[in-house]
Amino acid sequence: MTRTDKRMRLCAALLACNLVVIWGNSMLPGNVSGAISDFVRDIAAKILPMGPEKETGGHFIRKLAHFTEFTALGVLLCWLFSMLKKPLSLAFALGIGAASLDETIQRFVPGRVSSLKDVGIDTCGVLAGILLLRFGYAIYQKKRKHLEERQ
Repeated sequence: MTRTDKRMRLCAALLACNLVVIWGNSMLPGNVSGAISDFVRDIAAKILPMGPEKETGGHFIRKLAHFTEFTALGVLLCWLFSMLKKPLSLAFALGIGAASLDETIQRFVPGRVSSLKDVGIDTCGVLAGILLLRFGYAIYQKKRKHLEERQ
């Protein structure tokens, strides 16, 4: 991926914002976090024909949020490390570190618990983000090359 100062600044800013959202959500007390999950669950139940169940939907929403936040982190880490021409294994390791720190933060927040299962979900999200960007960029390059050959 082509590296420019503008792209580097944009990626760094988005990465910082992503980490603020991830760790900021982890600092919310359990009752606040639960209320947010229930609010999102209720909206999803109204929008989707077979929305999440009232009893288990909040739990599902929280796990989906973990995966989504860390998928975004994986995309951003992949973008940054690709521009820096550094190994993506290092980006993946930093994603795991961010997930571990996220769960460590939750250990000290009232009403929250730390979970190895969540580190696993977060890690899968990071991997999904890295793969998503790599495959997406490969498809983009292939289509771009095809268009250039036709001209």
